[in-house]
Amino acid sequence: MMPTRATSRQAWWTLALLILATGCAQTVPHKDVSQEYLGLGIVSGTLGAQKRSELSIGELPSSSVVGQVLALEGAAYLIRDNHGRELRIPHDENTRIDRPAHVGDHIQSWLDDQSRAVLIRNLDGDGR
Repeated sequence: MMPTRATSRQAWWTLALLILATGCAQTVPHKDVSQEYLGLGIVSGTLGAQKRSELSIGELPSSSVVGQVLALEGAAYLIRDNHGRELRIPHDENTRIDRPAHVGDHIQSWLDDQSRAVLIRNLDGDGR
């Protein structure tokens, strides 16, 4: 009686593994093998996946802002410029930052045409 029980238990385990293996081995129709379907379109469409542009000082956008950091908001600096306006300067992984700024520091930021920071320079020389 014991060998039958062991064989029956082994048969159940084999059946369970076979069902599990068949459920995981789904085939994808060839027409749906696009970049978006595979999830690669999401990655290549993000700002982080875009080709980094190596900008020299001569090639920087003409739009520049100088101001004092009032607050750090995740991926942005909230600054007060020289005219007293409060501006939010968003940045991402493509932004070159010479030295992270702290509240109270003066920074200069060059912006692209979507008002995102391309380069942020910390103007305070104390090297915190």
